[in-house]
Amino acid sequence: MQSSQVLSALPVVICLASFVTPPHPLFAQQRYRVTGKDVWLYQQPGGKRLAQFSDSAMLGGSDSVQNDYRSVTLDGWIFAASTGSTDRDGFDLAVTKGGGENVRTAPAGALLAHVPKGFLFSKTGEERRWAHVRRAGWMRVTELTPVDSAETAAGPGGLTPGPRPGVNLPDSTAIPLDSATQAARRTELYRAPEGPSAGVVAATLPMRVISRSGEWTRVQLEGWVKTADIATTPPGVLIGISSAELRADPARYVGQTVRWTLQYIALEKADELRPDMPEGADYLLTRGPFPERGFVYVIVPDARRDSVTGLVPLSRITITARVRSGRSRYIGNPIVDLVSIETEGQP
Repeated sequence: MQSSQVLSALPVVICLASFVTPPHPLFAQQRYRVTGKDVWLYQQPGGKRLAQFSDSAMLGGSDSVQNDYRSVTLDGWIFAASTGSTDRDGFDLAVTKGGGENVRTAPAGALLAHVPKGFLFSKTGEERRWAHVRRAGWMRVTELTPVDSAETAAGPGGLTPGPRPGVNLPDSTAIPLDSATQAARRTELYRAPEGPSAGVVAATLPMRVISRSGEWTRVQLEGWVKTADIATTPPGVLIGISSAELRADPARYVGQTVRWTLQYIALEKADELRPDMPEGADYLLTRGPFPERGFVYVIVPDARRDSVTGLVPLSRITITARVRSGRSRYIGNPIVDLVSIETEGQP
């Protein structure tokens, strides 16, 4: 009797699920970059606007297209205190904060979208004060650009550039490697794929192609600068290396020493959620290195414990540190071991 009641209820559940979720499995999704400003997620093609995306945000989309709208998935992290439980329309989480809340690529990570109060999500996980959430919807095809070389290393929504087997293969029709070429137009130079800007390259500037990954090409430039404008690099210390470069090629930088300027946030204790760190170790939660806005974990050895006591939250610090991990296992942030630290205004 009970079995027949369960079976009779199944069609109702299935119909409800197909109503609230556009038909695209996550594992088959292509990655897209949002192009343009004031770009919205819609409940249905041309229907109610649900959430506004950040410029250049990344998200997953399917092959399902209706009336020039593509089926997509908003997948990210939200501050748990800004949400509450619900059972509306097949979802289990609702935004309760007045004025809405931001959805990020990782806990305290880059901005992905802004959602209004009352926005509904399906909760898929949690980490400390953050909830991992997901919501399907639709976006205009013209506001999405396919991204072949993106790779999620920090969980869904958290992007870290790098090769994927069978995807980021060299383009046989492109300029050969080790080939002299030039910029076709005035273009921006990046330290790493999806990383911070390194400056602007003038049109027709000569350069050499040294590697390629999907839509990105690594180039080598040659030129002259005034000697007075060059900073002296301490022996064995890398200067100018970005966090994005560590995430893109983590094995390359393990054991290397970097010098970074960071924003100190808090002194924390490593636990089982940080398997890349010794359990119980002290570490600094920091943002940077400037001008990046990602996060860096700085492990503090016992001998350096006194040097970090009394740091003021949000103050700027300059550290010399040895790279333990270019990309942590769950969140994808670099982990370094502190060698020395200087606070702003002190030698």
